Amino acid sequence: MHIDKFEEAMMNCRFCFMCRHLSTIGQVRGTEVDTPRIRAAMLYGLRTGTNSFDDSDFVEALYRQELSACCVHHCVNHYDENGLALAARADVVEAGKAPEKVQKLAKKYGKSAFTAKGKGDLAYFLDATTAADKDVVASVKRLFAAAKATPVIIEGGSIGKALKVLGYLPEAKAAAEAFAAFLAEKGVKTLVVSNPAAFDALTRDYPAFGVKLPCKVLCLSSYLLQAKVAFKKPAGEVYYLADDFMRNYDGCECPEKLLKALKATNLPFGTNDEESYCCGEGAVVFDELNPALVKELAAYVAERADHPKTDRIVVLSAYTKKVLKKYGKLDVVTMDELAAACL
Repeated sequence: MHIDKFEEAMMNCRFCFMCRHLSTIGQVRGTEVDTPRIRAAMLYGLRTGTNSFDDSDFVEALYRQELSACCVHHCVNHYDENGLALAARADVVEAGKAPEKVQKLAKKYGKSAFTAKGKGDLAYFLDATTAADKDVVASVKRLFAAAKATPVIIEGGSIGKALKVLGYLPEAKAAAEAFAAFLAEKGVKTLVVSNPAAFDALTRDYPAFGVKLPCKVLCLSSYLLQAKVAFKKPAGEVYYLADDFMRNYDGCECPEKLLKALKATNLPFGTNDEESYCCGEGAVVFDELNPALVKELAAYVAERADHPKTDRIVVLSAYTKKVLKKYGKLDVVTMDELAAACL
């Protein structure tokens, strides 16, 4: 089973409650079953025969995790309970026990038809979530213009991240191979992405799958810093919500460096800067899988804002912006929009 690769996390996390306060779903629902300790204990029960994927409540709990990886990032021993949870989902799928809503999402994200508009070896991957936010798209266009670059715009299809998160590993690898082949065919040498989930997929998932990309991958923050784009207007006071993927998965500090370049004064948000305020960004399609929970997560974040209507909140992901504005009624912009406003 895939969970066997995470023996250390399973055996240790089931006895530990030290990161309980960082389990956002557990905090919002007030349930022990939604904490790393109990999830690990349930998976240990799977191995001993006291638990089974035939238990729909057990499987539902596995797909209820927001996958922020906060607990892994802040664990003193860095036990990978997040990897354990993802492995468990893969085991659920292989056992043929994936819930119907998960199967439907996997079918939706199994498509891999990409399009490329423009010419050159510099490309920008415009994922569907980012493409749906016209303000973000307009900001990205302005930023590339400021960098005196005209990238090839790649859209459509699935790069495999949603499939991996849902537990469909062979399908995720096939999608990764298809995207890598598409990039090679188009002669892409540098690929820039705004979506942190896409960045994580391309820089961590693909190597794990054994899929080699023909190009260098940069997050947009890193690209703008390397291009030495001139920002004339200071960003002023903002509340930057640390990104699940960039902080907890990838350890990338480029967003914070860009904030400094924008002369932003980053104010502390909430009472605990270790928490995730990204509303299930790590679970990628969480708003489609568990919309009611996403609504609760957004309300949880909104309660921690000092002045919800006026505090300028900055996030990296268009996903997080979308759900915080929709359910939390907060003033949220992406880093792309903030940077464009400082040109």
